[in-house]
Amino acid sequence: MRWRPRLATVLLAVNLLILVLPLGGIAILRLYESELIRHTEGELISQGAFVASIFRAELVRNLTSNETPGTKTQILRNYGIPIPPKPARPANPHDPWTPIDAALDIARDHIYPPAPDSVQPDTPADTVAQLAAERVTPVLVNAQRITLSGIRVMDYRGVVVASTRADLGKSLLAQEEVRKALQGRHVSLLRQRYPEELSPSMGSISRSSRVRVFVAMPVIEGDRVLGAVLLSRTPLALSTALHQNRFYLIGGGTVILLVVCAVTVLTTLLITRPVKALIRQAEQVALSDKGAVAVPLSRPGTYEVDHLSKALAQMSGTLEKRANYIRTFASNVSHEFKTPLTSIRGTVELLKDHLADMSEANRERFLHILEHDADRLARLVQRLLDLARADVLKPAGEQTQVTEAFKQIAERFQSGNLTVTFDLAPGIRPIAMAPEVFESVLSNLVDNARQHGGDEVRVHLTARAAARDGADSVEIDVQDDGRGVPESDAARIFTPFFTTEREAGGTGLGLSIVQAIVSAHQGTITLEPSSRGALFRLTLPVSHERPAEEKSD
Repeated sequence: MRWRPRLATVLLAVNLLILVLPLGGIAILRLYESELIRHTEGELISQGAFVASIFRAELVRNLTSNETPGTKTQILRNYGIPIPPKPARPANPHDPWTPIDAALDIARDHIYPPAPDSVQPDTPADTVAQLAAERVTPVLVNAQRITLSGIRVMDYRGVVVASTRADLGKSLLAQEEVRKALQGRHVSLLRQRYPEELSPSMGSISRSSRVRVFVAMPVIEGDRVLGAVLLSRTPLALSTALHQNRFYLIGGGTVILLVVCAVTVLTTLLITRPVKALIRQAEQVALSDKGAVAVPLSRPGTYEVDHLSKALAQMSGTLEKRANYIRTFASNVSHEFKTPLTSIRGTVELLKDHLADMSEANRERFLHILEHDADRLARLVQRLLDLARADVLKPAGEQTQVTEAFKQIAERFQSGNLTVTFDLAPGIRPIAMAPEVFESVLSNLVDNARQHGGDEVRVHLTARAAARDGADSVEIDVQDDGRGVPESDAARIFTPFFTTEREAGGTGLGLSIVQAIVSAHQGTITLEPSSRGALFRLTLPVSHERPAEEKSD
């Protein structure tokens, strides 16, 4: 059987895909914004490394230019701030590299308030650091023209000695990143920008991002911190980056649009189109279009629509069979009623016109005709009621002992021209049918043998255990020694209103009633070949209920 997705699976997949599109867009934008920030951080780290190297070289040169080698070492050991001890790490002499990776993430990292203003220090800047900064300042100014970064160099007290801004001689110890850098640690963090900086004028080189990247790097010589370098830069705003990459975004949007169109087409193919086809078929069935639903949909799409299509096709076939049955049944009923009614009407007209001058014998004859036709109509109505009950009969879980039923039938039909005998194989289990219903089935079959068997008829009932479709059953034969069923009539004997004894009062409904009752109890009835008379074989399922006497025990 070909696998088809369930409707719930299709709807879940469509909804998840629709959910992923905006979430994916948000995630991509967040990642892209973080990537812009990390790009700016990486640039500041590179710039800070060079500035720190130049400043350290100038400091060392100024401190040791006129000293002997031994004195140089002593001076360097006493200058600056010792680096606080850190957990020991195993040294690898073959790996001298100490790279600093850009790792800021706007979604994960804390965003600090705007940087506090610089203040006047308690002590002035270190003289040696100022001398070294004089040679570094031109480098900072020239670099800022290209990189647009804010760069400040501080001595080991946190006092600015070189800057691209107007804060020389002021202290930056109020900034957390500066304090950590003077302890020998590299620091990268994000700070909010002041509101007036968020809306630069047209043509301004300033960026409109809401955060600013700060990178603080220590200037280290040996195990001493000689100063620090603080760099800051506003990353490229997300809106600006999107505008710069608008053609790529248009391409991505086109891809998303194509995905949405594909989802729409998928939904149409798997759900909408099959459902519309089912609606058209249902409308044809409603209009009684004969043969409107011959086969299920060839492309149902989903599991539920496939089952619905098969159920609709089956329902349509059943309705068509039922409609044909009703038409045939109505035609037969009208035919069966028409003959006695015509006879009754003709007799009534004759009595009405000639009752006064009619002889007593003729009057009795016509009254007998009326009585006979009325009895025939009464039997026909009763048979129709029995057939209607049999068609809607539902088993109620009752059971019947076959032996007791056979005894009752043999006693009831014991008469001068009819003899009923029976025998049963050992171990016959109760059948799953109510006693009165099973008695009705046997009565119809025995009565059918009496009507069609001739003057002297013997009926023999037998029962034996059997198995049908792997389930335990009881097989019952009803055999008579009458004239039997002609081969030409064998295929029609279970058809309603078919009878060869209509003149004798037969309605042709007895075997139809039996077949309806047996089918309602998941059993079968067939006409079997026989060397003499007629042989009807019933196959009925056994009851799985415990007998009443066992329950009472």
